[in-house]
Amino acid sequence: MKFQGLVLEEDRSRTQIRDLKLNDLPAQGEVLVRTEWSGINYKDALAVTGRGKIVRSEFPFVPGIDLAGVVLESKSDKFRPGDRVLATGWGIGEEHWGGYSQMQWMSEKWLIPIPEELSTRDSMIIGTAGLTAMLSVIEIQASPHKSNTGEMLVTGATGGVGSFAVMLLADAGYAVTASSGKAEASAYLKALGALRIIPRSDLSEGAQRPLDKGRWAGCVDSVGSTTLESVLSCCNRHAVVASCGLAGGHELNTTVFPFILRGVRLIGIDSNTCPKTLRIEAWNRLALFSKTRSLDAIAHELSMSEIPAACETIISGGVTGRFLVDLQA
Repeated sequence: MKFQGLVLEEDRSRTQIRDLKLNDLPAQGEVLVRTEWSGINYKDALAVTGRGKIVRSEFPFVPGIDLAGVVLESKSDKFRPGDRVLATGWGIGEEHWGGYSQMQWMSEKWLIPIPEELSTRDSMIIGTAGLTAMLSVIEIQASPHKSNTGEMLVTGATGGVGSFAVMLLADAGYAVTASSGKAEASAYLKALGALRIIPRSDLSEGAQRPLDKGRWAGCVDSVGSTTLESVLSCCNRHAVVASCGLAGGHELNTTVFPFILRGVRLIGIDSNTCPKTLRIEAWNRLALFSKTRSLDAIAHELSMSEIPAACETIISGGVTGRFLVDLQA
C-alpha cells in the first residue's frame, strides 16, 4: 500500500512530497489512522520553514501537530476500525511523526473520538487553534469574580487562535475588542463578533507605566512579549489573562503590581499536554458551538503541496483565519 506524506529533510528547511509505505512509518502507536484532514498552526509553520527548533526527532520527519481521520487498524480496545478520531498535541509533529501524511500510526493516548456534530473536516478547521481558544475561554469563565464586567480583549485576532477566541467570547456574551495589525480585516473581525477593533500598535510598544487605567475585563493573548506587558498593565481588577502564544516574542518584562494590587490572573494555556478529560470537555463545547456558527467563514482549504507556501505566509503574519489541509486531494 502506497500513500503520500510531506517529509521534512535533514536540513530542517527542505520538504518534499514522498510516496511512502506502511513500513516507512515509525512504530509509535497501536492505532493506524487514514488521515483525511489536517491544519497549519504557527508551530507547524516554524517546523516546516526551519525558523524554529520545533522538531525534536531524527530526520527525515513528517510534521503536522493536528490530524483527523478514520481508524483502519487497531490493537487498542478503545478504538475500532471505522471510528472517526482526531489528535492534537502530545508532541505529534514535534517528537512523533505527525499529520501531514495520508496514513499514520497513533498512540491511543493521543486520540479522542470526534464528536458526532463534527465532520473530520470541521474538526481540523478547529484543530489546535480552536482547542487553545476554548481552553482560554474556559479559564476566563471559571473566574469566581463574576461581577467583573467590561471589554474582553483578543490579541492577534486575525490568526487561528484569535479568530476562534473572538467567536467564542462573543458567543458567550462578552463585549469583544479585537487587536490586529491588519486594517483591512475590520469587516472580517466584526463578522466574527468583535464590537471594536484597535490597531496592534496600541499595545505593541509595551506598558507606559506599571499600572495604567483599567480597560480590559480579560484577554486571550497569542502574541506575548511587549503586547502582553501592555495588556497586564491595563487590566481591570480581577481580570483573567489567558496566555497562549508568542507570535510577538517569548520575553515578558512586567511588574507584580497588576497581580498584587488588582488581583489580575495570568494563566498559561497548554493545549499540547492538556489532560484528556479537559480536552474532551473542550471539544464537546466546540462541537455545540459549531451548530450555531459556520466554521467555513475562517477556513482556507489547501492541498498537501501548498503547505510550504502557506507556512511562509503564517510566519510573515499574512494569514487571516485557518489554513485547512485536505490530505486526500
